[in-house]
Amino acid sequence: MRVILAEDSTLLREGLIRLLAEEGHDVVAAVGTAPELVQATEKHRPDIVVTDVRMPPDHKDDGMRAALEIRRSWPDVAVLVLSQYIESRYATELITSTGGKVGYLLKDRVAQVDEFLEALDRVAAGGAAFDPEVVRRLLSRTTKADPIETLTQREKGVLELMAQGLTNASISQHLHISQSAAEKHINAIFDKLGLAGSSGLSRRVVAVVRYLGS
Repeated sequence: MRVILAEDSTLLREGLIRLLAEEGHDVVAAVGTAPELVQATEKHRPDIVVTDVRMPPDHKDDGMRAALEIRRSWPDVAVLVLSQYIESRYATELITSTGGKVGYLLKDRVAQVDEFLEALDRVAAGGAAFDPEVVRRLLSRTTKADPIETLTQREKGVLELMAQGLTNASISQHLHISQSAAEKHINAIFDKLGLAGSSGLSRRVVAVVRYLGS
């Protein structure tokens, strides 16, 4: 796939370029600032952008804001955010962006090469990939008691795995239950959240967003 990297750490950026090249991916641009990321995306229209959150020029949330701008301007471009920090406000906004093709991983995951590459492939293919710690942090912020509190503990666990971008088959394997049982839990979640009439990835995303209490 065609990839743009945005990372102000030269060492990490060069390491990712080498890793992706070894996997057969084409890194069409590698930049060190948020404005360069947006410009490169407009020029190259890659399959996926991989970006840090805190980048120049302000070294705050420039990378995340650039990622959200890319999602709005070029929704066909997938976005995978890597960060040492959990920016709760922007992570929630990223989850709510329509059409899938989004992910948010902590940089520790990059050290787990197989997990990182699997997440990259999943997001580029139209799915989602959210770090379990990011999901837990976001879920802990919710204060709404209705209708989320009607979910059982098992259903909440299933919803957390959905937020990480796992498929029904992966959820069943993770929880050591049959796929039909996982599907029943997921359908129960949709029913309780009033999403039974919806379809596709958007229904899964909306379920997670409601759980976040946004």
